[in-house]
Amino acid sequence: MNEKHFSDRMRQLRNLVVMAMADGTIGEREVSFVAERCHELGLGEAELSRAIRYGLGDDAALELPQDPEGRKELMIDLVRMMAADGVLDESEKRLFALAAAKMEMSTEQLNQLLDQTLE
Repeated sequence: MNEKHFSDRMRQLRNLVVMAMADGTIGEREVSFVAERCHELGLGEAELSRAIRYGLGDDAALELPQDPEGRKELMIDLVRMMAADGVLDESEKRLFALAAAKMEMSTEQLNQLLDQTLE
């Protein structure tokens, strides 16, 4: 895996942890989802530990990708993370809305993404 690809995958994993921690706790199903995505992203236990430490830190924040495909992948993962514990917390919804606004996603794009992800 080249350095940029590794960096993109780490950013994605850190973003998932940030979303998981948005409500102040990280439950068992959220941990399972993060661990599963870590494996799917081709990352190991050391990277998972680093991502969790980042998410627990005072400076934890979403890092938004620049490319359209990366943005779409991030938003899909954020939706899946929000749904992982079965509870859509207000702080999670606000973080999701903020990310969508910063990436200038239209309502139509968001609705399409939600439909596609939650099918």
